[in-house]
Amino acid sequence: MAKKSSNAAIKVAPGELVTLLDYVRYALSRFNAGGVAVAHGTTDPLAEAAFIVTEALALHPDQFETFATARVTRAEGEKILKLIEARVTTRKPAAYLLNKIYMRGVPFYIDERAIVPRSFIGELLETHFDGGDASLIDDPANIGRVLDLCTGSGCLAILAAHAFPNATIDAVELSNDALAVAQRNVADHALAERIALHRGDLFAPLGKARYDLIITNPPYVDAEGMAGLPRECRHEPAMAFDGGADGLAIVRRILQGARAHLTADGGLLCEVGRGRDNLEDAFPDLPFLWLDTEESTGEVFWLPAAALPAR
Repeated sequence: MAKKSSNAAIKVAPGELVTLLDYVRYALSRFNAGGVAVAHGTTDPLAEAAFIVTEALALHPDQFETFATARVTRAEGEKILKLIEARVTTRKPAAYLLNKIYMRGVPFYIDERAIVPRSFIGELLETHFDGGDASLIDDPANIGRVLDLCTGSGCLAILAAHAFPNATIDAVELSNDALAVAQRNVADHALAERIALHRGDLFAPLGKARYDLIITNPPYVDAEGMAGLPRECRHEPAMAFDGGADGLAIVRRILQGARAHLTADGGLLCEVGRGRDNLEDAFPDLPFLWLDTEESTGEVFWLPAAALPAR
């Protein structure tokens, strides 16, 4: 008869856990026993454990290997253990427990008012919009205006500001709560002069403005996926996930409106998760270019302005 996994805390005697590695190993065991789900800025339970331990010790994740065998003080250990137990018992994403997450090495503030930052677009801005051999643009310095739809915490708008040094960015979000988080992140990164935040429904607040690039990570989870979201995701705003029956309700509207807000040489970069088949069935005449990353295949597409539907 197989043993049932236990969610009960394992008692740790003083001195049993000594180094950062010890605490990471313990956290991994607790996560495995508790059945936690990870997909909120970390790629696997081990990365999640290392993230919690380094953040608790005010270290950057890249510093973990340097200090892996360093001793943890009693006070530090108690803090780490409390975070580990909170992660298992509440099933809140670690980013919410710590009010912090990294994308492409860049730190962002986050709380339950906005979805935890995570998007393959961050990587693609570095690999396909850098002016190199695989780039979809000639020179990132020539990008003058960028639009980030469904900006949430503002993370992609901020990464776009880093990727395109001469660009101003408009970032649109329907949720007032999420916009408050985005405002904090824009201020933390000293980008208020380059990033303008707009509250509204997709293109509605923008008038007739046109952009060299539109980026968006919109809600794209279909009805079946919404019903099966892990407990971690249920701590996040549902509107940030819900893409309607087939997951394409918002994506369709973006495709219909994007061309009117792009320059002739511009284009749309959009993340759709697992919606590729539904999207290609719904728009069989559109020449989607699917861009892969280290962790994804066929989840983000590119369309030049000329290929988008005309109103």
